[in-house]
Amino acid sequence: MADSRPTAQSQVDNETDDGIPKQGEVVPERFSSDEVFQRIVADADHEVTSSVRELFFSALAAGFAITITFLVYASMSATTETPLVAALLYPLGFIYIIIGGYQLYTENTLPPVALTFERLSSVPTLLRHWSIVLIGNFLGGGIGALALAYGGVFSPEATSVAVDIAQKGISTPPEQLFFKAAFAGFIVAGVVWLDFAAQETISRLFVVYIAFLAIPLGDLFHVVVSFTEAVFLIAHGGVGVIAGFGGFVLPVLLGNTIGGVLLVTVVNYYQTSERRLEIDQFTNVRRLSSREMLLGNVAGRSYVPVIDTLENFTRDPDSFRVLVPIANPRTETELVELAARLASARDNGRVHVVHVIQADKNLVLDHEHDRRDEITAQSEQLLDGIESIVDQRNASFESSTIVSPRSFEEIFDFAARTRPDMVVMGWGEEKLWNSARAERPIDELTNRLPCDFLIANDRGLDCSDVLLPTVGGPDAALAAETAHALQETGKSTLSLLTVVDNPDERAAGEQFLDDWAETHDISDAERIVDVTGDVEAAIEREAKESTMVMLGATEQGLLSRLLSNSLHMQVVNKVDASVVLAERPHERSLTQRLIGSGRRDQ
Repeated sequence: MADSRPTAQSQVDNETDDGIPKQGEVVPERFSSDEVFQRIVADADHEVTSSVRELFFSALAAGFAITITFLVYASMSATTETPLVAALLYPLGFIYIIIGGYQLYTENTLPPVALTFERLSSVPTLLRHWSIVLIGNFLGGGIGALALAYGGVFSPEATSVAVDIAQKGISTPPEQLFFKAAFAGFIVAGVVWLDFAAQETISRLFVVYIAFLAIPLGDLFHVVVSFTEAVFLIAHGGVGVIAGFGGFVLPVLLGNTIGGVLLVTVVNYYQTSERRLEIDQFTNVRRLSSREMLLGNVAGRSYVPVIDTLENFTRDPDSFRVLVPIANPRTETELVELAARLASARDNGRVHVVHVIQADKNLVLDHEHDRRDEITAQSEQLLDGIESIVDQRNASFESSTIVSPRSFEEIFDFAARTRPDMVVMGWGEEKLWNSARAERPIDELTNRLPCDFLIANDRGLDCSDVLLPTVGGPDAALAAETAHALQETGKSTLSLLTVVDNPDERAAGEQFLDDWAETHDISDAERIVDVTGDVEAAIEREAKESTMVMLGATEQGLLSRLLSNSLHMQVVNKVDASVVLAERPHERSLTQRLIGSGRRDQ
């Protein structure tokens, strides 16, 4: 490769008589405020899509690390008469947290708030994130405080000093605590901003150390340190729980929060330019509406993905829409074929294939237009290859691409936005939910389905001979509707199976199947009544002659059990046939949700 660096002669030719370059460019030695804000938002995007487990244990470690600060500060104060010497080791716990990448509540007054200001994440998502981190910090700090109180870590002198330090905070009036904590919140949030502006570890270390040194020197208060001190003092009987938490920790919490959010985030937000986020990155993404930002998923969406090629969407009320989320367009063509058959059985049937690309943190941090365009172009090329499958079934084809750190919840948000009649998706290895980092608990998602769900394991998805076990219920009805559609759109035979406890109930079982088949317009289906009382064994026997088994949801649903690998019907893994699981939206009362019953009959 030719050397593109300028030669000495060319440099001379490019200079004036005074030695000033005639042309060139300035190479910045630091990030601009816009670039710092972009880095913060990109990192926050990764954080708010983290699972509860990731956030909690990271916050737990951070809370316990704060114990180091309390430990060394009290120990040094007991061995020296010079406060400055003790304060020099105060930042140690914070260095451990920030350089180690753990979650500290006061740090989170900047990145997630910035994401919310940009209307890329909702207020409920922000509050959820704060709550998990704060609980983890408090639990970690509390455990550390109890270890210090009862583990014999402190010398008697250090214990006395630690009690005095905590007592000093308790005795400070709440209004003073608030304002002192507000300045501490300003410092911590400022550290986060400077941390993202720094380009190497040494600079970050220096910034963190100097900034957190200001907290003891300025006689300020940090909420996690204050909580640790309060627990320590409560353990020694020096204060009551209400006075310790309500009169001490709460004012500090409010001060840290408001100081971090108002004094840093808002100021830094509005001092960046109008192109602070390189809006082109989100060209085809509709940001959260005001209602979505305030209410989150209740109003539609709680989060905006990195890339979403679906433009503003208007649903045709006369269409029957089948949404097919896939992770790999090359290997999930049978799933698209199944969806196309179901859509073609209805008037104005449409199949919308959405390619969900799992984004890791590095991809989220990538702001290069060429990279984003490349991802989108490759996805569109792959999706074009499966359009012919839908066209052959005389159904309309639509496609889009989503790039997001989330996967499973992205399907729910997309379904809430586009309102399909049915979602058809696969389960098993290399499927979307295997790497899901759901923003909310799985049970919360799966108990509020936006539409009908068909979940299929791909063993060829041969629909020529379908077995449908049933004892009734809405989910079995969805399976019956699906089987009927498959009969209408191609050669497909159907067998109905019900299981009774003994031969004396055979007649009742036959009558049930006759009535059920008539009700669901599948009267030509073969009826099978098994009298052994063993449902799974009966399904396994009859499935030997079938190419597909359709099952309705059980008491606790399907999606939540699949995602937690707790599906109790082991027969789905024993049979050679493809298995399609059907689950229909079902409203439950608050009581039913709390006690976990009343979902449905199989």
